[in-house]
Amino acid sequence: MATRERAGVWFREEKRRRPRLSRERIVEGAVALLDADGVDGLSMRRLAARVGAGTMSLYEYVAGKEDVLDLALDAVMAEIEPADPAEADADWRTALARQATRTREVMRRHPWTVVLLGTRPLLGPNFLLRSERVYAILVRAGLDGRPLIAAVNAVFSYVHGFVAAENAWRGWVRGPGDEAELRRRAQEHLDALADRYPTLARHAQLDYADFDGGFELGLQIVLDGVESRLTGLRAGAGGQHMA
Repeated sequence: MATRERAGVWFREEKRRRPRLSRERIVEGAVALLDADGVDGLSMRRLAARVGAGTMSLYEYVAGKEDVLDLALDAVMAEIEPADPAEADADWRTALARQATRTREVMRRHPWTVVLLGTRPLLGPNFLLRSERVYAILVRAGLDGRPLIAAVNAVFSYVHGFVAAENAWRGWVRGPGDEAELRRRAQEHLDALADRYPTLARHAQLDYADFDGGFELGLQIVLDGVESRLTGLRAGAGGQHMA
C-alpha cells in the first residue's frame, strides 16, 4: 500500500460541508461507540445511527472506517496534557514520568486505544504535539540520534505493554473479590510446584495486585536506564573535553 494511502486521513484536506453534520460529531460518536463496544463494535452503519445521519452521509466527511479510527485515536490523545519541555529542564525524569502516567490514565479510560496504538500512522496533530514534547524533553536532557529514539520507544513500549496487560486482566476478572481469589489460587498452585519452579514460587508474588505501584516502580526502572545512558554520555563528553 502506498504511503499516502496508508496514512489516509492525515494527508487529505477536510472538505467544507453543510453544518447538518461535521467531522467533530462523527469523531465524538465514534469515541462513544469505541468506549462502549471496542474496535470490533464500530461500523459505519452503527456510527451513522449514533450521530443521527444516513450511512452514506458519513462518506462526505471521511473515506471510511479507517479514517474514523485514526481520527478517534488522535482525538483521545488530546486528553493527555502535554508536557512543557521548558519546565522539564531541571527535572526531566519527573516530566517524563508525569507524561507516561497521564498516557496510562487515558489508555485505561479508553481501552480500545491499546489495540490501535502501534498499528496505525500516528500523524494526527494531538499525537504529534505530545511526541514533540517528549522528544524535546529528552533532547534537552542530552540525548540525540539512536539513543534518543531508543529511549522514547522504551518508555512508550513500557506504558503500552503494561496497560495492555492491565486492561486484559481487568476485563477478565469480575471484581476485587474474584481477583483476590484467582491470585490466591494461582500462588497456591505455584507453591505446590516449588520443587520444579523454586525461583518463581519464592519471588513471583502472584498475589500482588497493586497495579499503580507496579506501574510506578517499573517506570522508574525504565527511567533509570535512560539516566544511566545520559550519565555515560556526559562522562564521555567530559573525558573528550579534558583530552
